[in-house]
Amino acid sequence: MDATATDIFRPAVPPRRTGGPLALLPFLWISWRDPIRMWSERHFTEPQLHGNSAFGEILVVSHPEGVRHVLTENAANYVKGDLQRRVLGPMLAEGLLLTEGEVWRRARRILAPLFTPAKMATLNTRMAEVCQARVAAWSLSARGRVLDIDSEMSGLTFDILSATMFSDELGGEARGFERALNQFLANGARIDPLDVLGAPDWAPRLGRLASFRSARFFEQRVTRLVEARRARIEADADAPDDLLSALLLARDENGGPGLSDEEVAANILTFILAGHETTARALGWTLHLLSRQPEHLARLQAEADAFDVSDPKWADALPWTRAVLDETMRLFPPAPTMARKALADDEIGGQPIKAGATVIISPWILQRHSLLWDDPDAFKPERFLPQNRKSIDRYAYIPFSAGPRVCIGAAFAIQEAMIALASILRVAEVEALTTVEPRPVHQITLRSREPMRLRLRARRR
Repeated sequence: MDATATDIFRPAVPPRRTGGPLALLPFLWISWRDPIRMWSERHFTEPQLHGNSAFGEILVVSHPEGVRHVLTENAANYVKGDLQRRVLGPMLAEGLLLTEGEVWRRARRILAPLFTPAKMATLNTRMAEVCQARVAAWSLSARGRVLDIDSEMSGLTFDILSATMFSDELGGEARGFERALNQFLANGARIDPLDVLGAPDWAPRLGRLASFRSARFFEQRVTRLVEARRARIEADADAPDDLLSALLLARDENGGPGLSDEEVAANILTFILAGHETTARALGWTLHLLSRQPEHLARLQAEADAFDVSDPKWADALPWTRAVLDETMRLFPPAPTMARKALADDEIGGQPIKAGATVIISPWILQRHSLLWDDPDAFKPERFLPQNRKSIDRYAYIPFSAGPRVCIGAAFAIQEAMIALASILRVAEVEALTTVEPRPVHQITLRSREPMRLRLRARRR
């Protein structure tokens, strides 16, 4: 059945500004608290906005042609900005997310063969086993259990990462990693005014000081893991055949050396942040939306009942599951904003820009833009059904970015999320506890400001 205008759900969004460009102090304050609140109504109605600020020339691009130009056609002219490196560099400096030029190209060549569809297909069964174990541990009954969905999805995706990448050598540490990650995202990953103003690295950042212990936790635990696995490989001690071993054994097809232990550790941290964390947030928002839309929940439950991960074409049997997940990531993109710096003069959408200009592409804006989407703030998964999907421009929907720097783990994330949803909905009813909508907040990923709590009941058969 098709949703009618009366039962279409429109999740709450932060208020949009109506004024002009922000002055310096309000900009710094909003950047610190929640960057998605800086966008005005004009950003969601105009294809691009150009201006000059205290930080130089800025162009916000929100039309597919411009996005294609920046991310694909002239991608070599656009690099990650200094701000992202300042915020994430203490943890991810040598990882694929932040490196540039030949360093990035070499790492991408080495890593790409580890994330082919064929390689990912070998992980399906293990992913399903982990999901089934997590759901069984909830011990759902007809009365149901109230769960902190953010926390449970973080634990689930960490368990999947541990099982598939590390052969469960991080098993039992999900809570420690979750606490450290929450602390890092709430404090160290905020956009500090000193970073925006370009202050030297030695100047103390309050958020970085507050998150120092969490960053050290990640670094020390992952470094120990890499060192122990390297020793097993060099001693020919029957090292597990998993992604960590593959990272350590991978070689450059152009004849260069493989990744150093430091690069392997940085990329593992990148996978935790850009993989585990983003997929957990996508699953949390999806379950929230399903709790508000019983008819879509019923569709996904029917698909889950017939789900068989041993079938090579299992994903084709979950069209509504994939559509709901895509529509969720359209409304709540795990990574809401991307910034690039122009290396040379260029022109985008008829607007000349100078070398050094900042170009912003925000999936939060692009995927809710009034020129690109019908009823852009509405939850309408049918947009992404196979028969409708071809009408969506490739560069109007970019939850995993696009072009040469498209997320290398996109197939892993989609596969993981679909298997997780099917595993949960095969056994669970999902119910909202309140009519109050969770408020999205931008903390590197798009999180809920308050804990997202839902009641899950055992389904009646």
